[in-house]
Amino acid sequence: MTFQKGLITLAAHMRKILFLIGLCIHSVSYTQAKYPTDYFTPPLKIPLILSGTFGELRTNHFHSGLDIKTQQRTGLSVHASAEGYVSRIKISHWGYGKALYITHPNGYTTVYGHLKKFNPTIEAYIKKQQYAKKTYEIELFPKPSDLIVKKQEVVAYSGNSGSSGGPHLHFEIRDRNARPMNPMLFGINIIDSKAPEIRAGVVYAFGDSSHVNQSNAVKTLAFKRNAKGQLIATPIEAYGTIGIGVNTVDKQDGALNNNGVYTLEMAVNGRKVFNRTVNLFSFSETRYINTLIDYSRNYYKKQRIQRCFVTPANKLSIYSDLVENGYLTIEDGLSYTVQIKALDFKGNTTELIIPITGKKHDEIKKVPIKKTPHYFKRTAFNKVSDSIVSVAFPSGSFYEDLYFDFSFKNNIARLHNPSVALHKNFTLTFDISHYPTKGRDKMYIGRIGNNGRISYVSTQRKADKVFTNSRDLGNYTLAYDSIPPVVTPINFKKDQWLSKYSYLKFKISDRHSGIKSYSGEIDGKWVLFEYEPKLGTLVFDFDDISLPGTKHTLKLVVKDNLNNTNTYITTFNKKE
Repeated sequence: MTFQKGLITLAAHMRKILFLIGLCIHSVSYTQAKYPTDYFTPPLKIPLILSGTFGELRTNHFHSGLDIKTQQRTGLSVHASAEGYVSRIKISHWGYGKALYITHPNGYTTVYGHLKKFNPTIEAYIKKQQYAKKTYEIELFPKPSDLIVKKQEVVAYSGNSGSSGGPHLHFEIRDRNARPMNPMLFGINIIDSKAPEIRAGVVYAFGDSSHVNQSNAVKTLAFKRNAKGQLIATPIEAYGTIGIGVNTVDKQDGALNNNGVYTLEMAVNGRKVFNRTVNLFSFSETRYINTLIDYSRNYYKKQRIQRCFVTPANKLSIYSDLVENGYLTIEDGLSYTVQIKALDFKGNTTELIIPITGKKHDEIKKVPIKKTPHYFKRTAFNKVSDSIVSVAFPSGSFYEDLYFDFSFKNNIARLHNPSVALHKNFTLTFDISHYPTKGRDKMYIGRIGNNGRISYVSTQRKADKVFTNSRDLGNYTLAYDSIPPVVTPINFKKDQWLSKYSYLKFKISDRHSGIKSYSGEIDGKWVLFEYEPKLGTLVFDFDDISLPGTKHTLKLVVKDNLNNTNTYITTFNKKE
């Protein structure tokens, strides 16, 4: 028996060696087509219907994959799209939640996010590390020989973990430089016979003398559909430098979602002057999405207008066919026909045609500029302060120059308003030396929402000051929290017999500064609790460990962000 076991172990070891040799040879010798369309298979064995497309506009970033609907349920088998090895595992409360990364012999990596759990082999690998490090949130980088997977092998099960707004699978394909690419380029087929929708259009005037319909205010276009299906805007008069933006979404078969379009292009009098197509991008550039959209309009009107021109601060790599960066110069007495096309990946197209007549007016209606004592240059370091509050903005924080509105009254620091996007963190500092020493450790910086509610922001301390780093403008104040979190058992009571139970479940919450950490022990030994912050639940799985005896003591320690602590101790009975 020992000899047979040895042969089996040796055979398994040799298979691993042969696989890794093949991996290296394939990586070196593989002459990569631009996009291998027959290499990857869909990660789910159900009809692929999307709730999110690649490159879709999200808050402060582009969507980096496909969000595949899972029929409003969790637990569907997730299959490896190709052979390879698990190169990264990340489990976090937010973001992708439970995520798996598989590197393939052709150099690409597939990513599977918002998972419920992993296959037994991967699950055991993770649990061992979680118990060793005594943490639920964990990031692991297995060796190429640790977790080898076959094509279409079940590697995980779909879920709703992390920042997911509902059950689905987030699926990515990344290149050798960890840049996400559109999975549809690789043959992942999505049925789509519906053309995108262009829901709104606006025209901007730039410079002192430029105007649209005798005004430098943003002009909202009116349009209607003609017999050919084109959208025809009401003609406008303009002069000088102008730019155009549109609000557009894509509709797909089998779903009601407003997904992102693949390509947006613009031509003037038949000449293409702008193209925006997202096939791939780097994570380092994705925040520049705030230069692509009209951030202020999105804040006030919840309408994402995509600019068909490239502003000076825009460093996105998604543009082509640019003429004058998409800005249009309208001359007096000339006529122009602007054609904007929104296309999805399947080539379904919607057109918006805008007739423009060049006409210069000496008198135009101008939008007044609200001036303040603080004029910020986007390429400079900027700072504002008074006796209590100081705010420092590194160079490159802003996308445009602006007059900055700042005040500190009634313990509220007004930092302009949230309709202005920032690219870098600013540092906001409060001097708390005038407060009594006792209780300062329970003070924190809070952001005041539109509803007046104060939300904790990560607060650091140095001497008699508290400070935070943020990229969100708005109103901030000092707040106080001395109340510990609340811990409530959900599915059991003290001294209850739990022999037939498979898990313990708690509800934890904190009204003010929020949950910072949690740690559980049974009979003095650390045990793994999985935290679902969207629901405020903590769950311990009895399958994780063996519990000798019958009487057990559970200790759960929960802290908030001001280190207020609730230590919950109870007992239960359970036989193995």
